[in-house]
Amino acid sequence: MNDKLLELDKDNHPFSASRGQFLPLGAHLDEAGCHFSVYSLGAYRVELCLFNKYEKQIASYPLEVKQGNMWSIFIEQVKAGQLYGYRVHGDYQPEKGLLFNDNNLLIDPYARALSRVQHSFKQAQSDNDDSQVVKSIVVDDHFDWQHVKKPKISAHNRILYEVHVKGFSQLNKKIALAKRGKYLGLSDIESIKHYKKLGITSLQIMPIFSFMSEPRLASLGLTNYWGYNPINFFSPDCRYAQFDAVNEFKTMVRELHAEGIEVILDVVYNHTAESGTDGLIISLKGFDNQNYYSFEQVSPGNSRNYNDYSSHSGCGNTVNLNYSWSLKLALDSLRYWVTEMQVDGFRFDLAVTLARENGAFNEQSAFFKALLQDPVLSRVKLIAEPWDIGPGGYRLGGFPSDWLECNDRYRDTLKSFWRGDTGHVAELATRLLGSRDVFAKRYRSNSTSVNYISYHDGFTLNDLVTYQSRHNEDNGENNRDGHGHNLSANYGHEGETENQRINQLRQQQKRNLIATLFLSQGTPHFLAGDEMGNSQSGNNNAYCQDNKISWLDWDISVVDQRLLDFTSEIIKLRQESRMFASIALSDDCIGRCENSDLVKWYHPDGYLMEDVDWHASNSQAIALELHEAIECGEHWFLIFNASSYQIGCRLPVLEKGLAWKMKINTACNTGQLAAMHKNVKDCIQLDAHSLVLLKCVRHLT
Repeated sequence: MNDKLLELDKDNHPFSASRGQFLPLGAHLDEAGCHFSVYSLGAYRVELCLFNKYEKQIASYPLEVKQGNMWSIFIEQVKAGQLYGYRVHGDYQPEKGLLFNDNNLLIDPYARALSRVQHSFKQAQSDNDDSQVVKSIVVDDHFDWQHVKKPKISAHNRILYEVHVKGFSQLNKKIALAKRGKYLGLSDIESIKHYKKLGITSLQIMPIFSFMSEPRLASLGLTNYWGYNPINFFSPDCRYAQFDAVNEFKTMVRELHAEGIEVILDVVYNHTAESGTDGLIISLKGFDNQNYYSFEQVSPGNSRNYNDYSSHSGCGNTVNLNYSWSLKLALDSLRYWVTEMQVDGFRFDLAVTLARENGAFNEQSAFFKALLQDPVLSRVKLIAEPWDIGPGGYRLGGFPSDWLECNDRYRDTLKSFWRGDTGHVAELATRLLGSRDVFAKRYRSNSTSVNYISYHDGFTLNDLVTYQSRHNEDNGENNRDGHGHNLSANYGHEGETENQRINQLRQQQKRNLIATLFLSQGTPHFLAGDEMGNSQSGNNNAYCQDNKISWLDWDISVVDQRLLDFTSEIIKLRQESRMFASIALSDDCIGRCENSDLVKWYHPDGYLMEDVDWHASNSQAIALELHEAIECGEHWFLIFNASSYQIGCRLPVLEKGLAWKMKINTACNTGQLAAMHKNVKDCIQLDAHSLVLLKCVRHLT
């Protein structure tokens, strides 16, 4: 083959083409130009198209060099910022899963950046109209990290703080208008002040892979606000950037790392925005639809239907990670975000889908094995949403030992207990000590259980104690979407009220839930805004609400400021303690909660819990003693009263010279911990719906 495949009029197109390199896939610059490489099984011909800044095509080149199913070319004089796309020629036989169509301009699956937001239109199939199709962009990876290193957060100190890039800073008037709702807004000094005051260690950022809204939402005048609908696994979405998404994302990471804050991305590899049979053909479908996606088993001659394990909302497809090139794509993407973009870990949306092989979850899947042996990815934090909607899709406790798992049983237990449901003290005790019935110590660490009250999907903490039912009318589905089993309560009035008694109880319940979360064994996950009374007006599925329903309101009241101060103090207490984050427990809590040297469980009457107490159907109160068996070791007594009446609780007898000092009483309306530091005698009265924490101290009087 000739070194020069094609030369164009250099006055208009100063490019020339020659033999390229096959790996790495994607577009990679060197001093002379750019190597372009793609994978496509079944294609007859692959064509690279270059565009000017107005997105008008200025050149095209056939990738005539092929190795296996990889196609490559080198284009001289190409520089960073060059727009490009691909046309792939081959058979168009949908009944066989073949969707090759050279009328479709395709996004490079390995594109590092995209020209703009992809809208949910139906692309032209015959006239080569590319005006509405986003283009891939050649990226220069050079960036000044200013010698900033990744923070080293120990597992027992990690506190996850879930944020949406736009929603977090969009309404914060202390941040420059140009940065609000952007990557740079998350790392603005005002945002960092908030993280520091609160005491969190790790931002868990909702999806930022370039994504697209579903056509149904567009027809309703709504948008996919959450971003769980990716069109590319490498490119940060440009809607969160002022000018340059890649460099602004890196700047955000650098500034957060400089303050010791981790960056964990919520990532979606289980499906793409190309949807099902009627969906767009904008990337993977056009390169190798038959293999990149998973299909139902059908009889010969019948149309092939996509498997859809990813959502009740009809995402329409499932990425087939049982296929080696799909697996490579996902792993290359993850490695890119860790090495080039410097993120610290990932939370995997519907993670069970990623380990499905031949339709079933496989604890020894190729995906898990590949991550374990990878020298880069085996060292980052991996968090699973341990379910999907496929057969046998609920797999809490079934992930490898190095993974953390979102624990919905913890969530539901705490909601139910504090709502006042009876007979849950045994379940509560197990959840408080790390859910060892699910995550046995012999296999899993203390931090395995990701404990949470609220997530992006579901009620905010404020709405959990304000609404009995969901109010999702604005979503356009007649209030049928979102969780129906919320374990919420309104305490006498649906929605906001001026009733002082109801409002005081709601604030007290929020303090109960927050305090319990941060005094539990495991990794706390906290939803941004819950610390200052953020509300979504009862919408528990605000995925399509890119407006004030979802954006955090920073104009907070005196009451909300008290809640913020209370949350900060609770987190500080947790971080300063050796026991609330990483107590060395045995596995005796599997199926029951045994007493030990470290842990003792008490009935409020002062005696150790017995079998009849654990199984009492009317139980709503329990007490926990934590005591380090070392000199000057920590010694705590924690009492939970979820009933609607005051109770008395007898305290463990202390040696002479020691006393119990009040550290937390959630019944205190100020929400301040410091004002409650007083000694307590041998018995204490707990108000209804309250939590009390006592610390053993040396008595000086």
